[in-house]
Amino acid sequence: MDLALWIAAGLLAVVALTGGVSKVLVRREKLAAAPGGEWTADAAPGFVKGLGALELLAALGLVLPAVTGIAPVLVPVTAACWVLLMVGAMITHVRHGSAGFAVLNLAYLAVAAFVAWGRFPA
Repeated sequence: MDLALWIAAGLLAVVALTGGVSKVLVRREKLAAAPGGEWTADAAPGFVKGLGALELLAALGLVLPAVTGIAPVLVPVTAACWVLLMVGAMITHVRHGSAGFAVLNLAYLAVAAFVAWGRFPA
């Protein structure tokens, strides 16, 4: 079970890192032209960058506390926050006609819920 939780948290961390880097470093116009990124055309640039920064923090929060042993409770808290972020992402993708990306976000939500459930202290 521990190995499955590490793999799940690592997968989510890679997803968060990838999404965060793209939102922070790639111009909004280029993001809006990419598949699944259409929603960024309607969003303020600061909002997109802010989401990217949150995703970068999530990438750290999903792995670093458990690796260092410092405040490991932050892993399930981060995973629970990721669940909320994925709910918002699913709503946004459905509104913009990207149902396929909403399903992908649902999968990420399920993985995050597994990490949150498995890592919360008993």
